[in-house]
Amino acid sequence: MTGWLLIPFAALLLTGAPIAFALAVASFSFLSAWNTISFDVIPQRMFGGIDSFPLMAIPFFILAGELMNATGITVRLVRFAHLIVGRVPGGLAQANVVASIFFAGLTGAGVADTSAIGSILIPAMVEEGYSPEYSAAVTASSSVIGPIIPPSIVMVIYGSTVGLSIGALFAAGFVPGLLIGLGLMVVCHYYAIKLNHPRRLEPVTIKEFLIGFKDAFIALLMPLIIIGGILSGMFTPTEAAAVAVGYALLAGVFVFRTLTFKSVMECMAKTARTSSIILFIIGSAAVFGWAMTVERVPQQIAELFLSITDSPAVMLMLINVFLLIMGMFMETGANVIILAPILAPIAAKFGIHPLHFALVMIVNLNIGLATPPLGVCLFVACPIAGVTLEELTKAILPFLLVEIAVLLLITYIPWFILVVPRMLGFA
Repeated sequence: MTGWLLIPFAALLLTGAPIAFALAVASFSFLSAWNTISFDVIPQRMFGGIDSFPLMAIPFFILAGELMNATGITVRLVRFAHLIVGRVPGGLAQANVVASIFFAGLTGAGVADTSAIGSILIPAMVEEGYSPEYSAAVTASSSVIGPIIPPSIVMVIYGSTVGLSIGALFAAGFVPGLLIGLGLMVVCHYYAIKLNHPRRLEPVTIKEFLIGFKDAFIALLMPLIIIGGILSGMFTPTEAAAVAVGYALLAGVFVFRTLTFKSVMECMAKTARTSSIILFIIGSAAVFGWAMTVERVPQQIAELFLSITDSPAVMLMLINVFLLIMGMFMETGANVIILAPILAPIAAKFGIHPLHFALVMIVNLNIGLATPPLGVCLFVACPIAGVTLEELTKAILPFLLVEIAVLLLITYIPWFILVVPRMLGFA
């Protein structure tokens, strides 16, 4: 019976069908092979998969990001990032990475990062003499940081799926996200020296810095309010997301004065479209995961891992390789919903801390956002830069190698993940 589930799913993925459609059709195919299970299971399981209070944070976080972006805050963040690192070799590429770190605190989504920052910085980098494919590679690879530094939509999905504290996940994401950013900046520095990339020559004046900081302050304050409120226990992640929406509205209407009724409606329409796609994927993945449970696939995978090795180090390496492959072909949220309930118990049997494994999995799958052949951030960056996927693939490989190196670092040195949660009393 497992073939009725996995074969249609794999076939649809290979044809380029949307992941939610592939999951739903595969589940329908599986149920059609059973005479004892009603098709009513599909809507019941889909509704059950999204009937979760923590998941309500997803549309709120998306709306907050859309509203802040509509105020023109992305330009201010990019300008401030350039003031900070513009004099470093490859200044505009460095600013791209720093801007992604800032932007991560607004949206928690890699695709939004690629679109918003890429539309500003890719043309600017090309104008300064960077190659289009290199500009796109920096943008797509740095977008991986978005879902790792909190707030993160993927962490909300993981926490609600596995039953892990979302606040603890947020706390655990800071150091890995910053490590990836630092690694990418090292690569940018290397290529800046090698290819003689331009940088800002004139020093930044105190007045110029203060003006840039003032312009970016409102945006930089929002993630502090969200994370501070969650970690202090003032509100839940869902309530924090709602607070973020209110904050973005107030900032856009009364501070920047750029939000109009029309622009707010446009932001809400975009949020509805994006949220419906994500929730459809979650619902379809819930049905698919249930079908796998019926077929005892999780138990079979657990037995396979336990039969191969009794070493936590080897097991983590095997899981990392498996997740890197899955991340190339399937959307991050769907991977989390299907695989986290299977792999997290296996990790627990090997004595691995739940937060440690959660961040290893989240970082791993998010690298897939920028990994050929199906990394979604690549498809967003290509048309902005006017390059082919093949050109971008070649340019992005050094950045992916650094991200994988950071993944291995946090995999085998849990301190990098657990240090902040332990400081805050989560682990």
